[in-house]
Amino acid sequence: MPVYSYKGRNKSGELTEGEMDSSSSGALAGVLLEKGITPLHISEVKKKVDIVEQINQKLDLYKVSIEELLMFTRQMGALAKAGIPITRAISGIIESIQNPLMVKSLRDTLEQLESGRSLSIAFARHPRVFSNLYISMIQVGENTGRLDEAFSMMANYIDRNRKMSNNISAALRYPTTVIIAITIAMAIVNLFVIPKFASFFEANNLELPWQTVFLLNTSNFFVANWHFVLVGLVLIYILFKRYIATVEGRYKWHHFILKIPVIGDILLRAYLARFARSFAMAYGAGVPIVQGMGVISRSVGNDYIAKHVADMREGIERGEALTITAYRTGMFTPVVMQMFSVGEEAGNLDEMMSFIADFYEEEVDYDVKTLSDKLEPLIYVFVGMMVLVLALGIFVPMWDIAQLAGR
Repeated sequence: MPVYSYKGRNKSGELTEGEMDSSSSGALAGVLLEKGITPLHISEVKKKVDIVEQINQKLDLYKVSIEELLMFTRQMGALAKAGIPITRAISGIIESIQNPLMVKSLRDTLEQLESGRSLSIAFARHPRVFSNLYISMIQVGENTGRLDEAFSMMANYIDRNRKMSNNISAALRYPTTVIIAITIAMAIVNLFVIPKFASFFEANNLELPWQTVFLLNTSNFFVANWHFVLVGLVLIYILFKRYIATVEGRYKWHHFILKIPVIGDILLRAYLARFARSFAMAYGAGVPIVQGMGVISRSVGNDYIAKHVADMREGIERGEALTITAYRTGMFTPVVMQMFSVGEEAGNLDEMMSFIADFYEEEVDYDVKTLSDKLEPLIYVFVGMMVLVLALGIFVPMWDIAQLAGR
């Protein structure tokens, strides 16, 4: 991602400048405006090409896990609450971190702090580590003098997301493992087992049933063209990764995964829980609702939902009520819409959004616990059909041979 230098004026009219990673100068201008900085000049910083760094970024070899970010955030919250200066706190934390990307980002953060820049501006230079929501919360903490509370709130938010993601991953691990095992088993059967039976059937000159003919033809195809199949699968994977790297491709893919039977509904509620939790945290911390919606749309983790959140923001900017903009998206159930309405009318949106987040998280937890019960029958049916095809294709001709031999 390119680095841009900027100059601008904050809400007090003071001149401020710095550097920040961004996809484009226009995107950076939007981020600066959300931070209350009016950009005066933005230009790209030409950097020396680091081949090793580019390879690491392409392969995603260097990345900060959610556990590492959670540990850092908790430590910063505790040290800030104890009154330890930020530079001293970060210097001490660096000594215990092993992740190269995290160490590099924090060392740069120290340099930015020592040169007079704020912590949120320093964090904003490292979008691969700190999300827009994270940076906005730190900025609010700096402005209100409650940086320890900002770190504590972010730690709680990250921990909830971590637990929910881990629960979903654990529930999907069993069916994924079964599908992979079946795929490997079918490849072995097609490449090594069925060809042995093929030569045996040819030697006995039998009239084979259609199931056996299908298995033999499939096996012959894979044996003769396995290298083309392998290359084709690799090309499909590369093209798929390139496609979902585009804005349109990522949007369609994120929409598609929400439509997957059983799993899609769980993912939708998980993303909505993240949206509600982010909204409650940002709004409760004093982030303006329009600015908060902009930040949340880039932090929710799904482009399809992010588009609807951005639409909600545009509606609010036009003066529409939050409930009306939420209803127009079609993402929320009537029960949740009633919660929206009550929270907006009572003036306690942050509390109501926290309640909505809890509501969605409880539903996700329940669905995750029962996910195996829902998927197991489908897996058993699939495995049974594969076994049936193999049995009819292999053992029926063997039975015919045995009958001929007994006559």
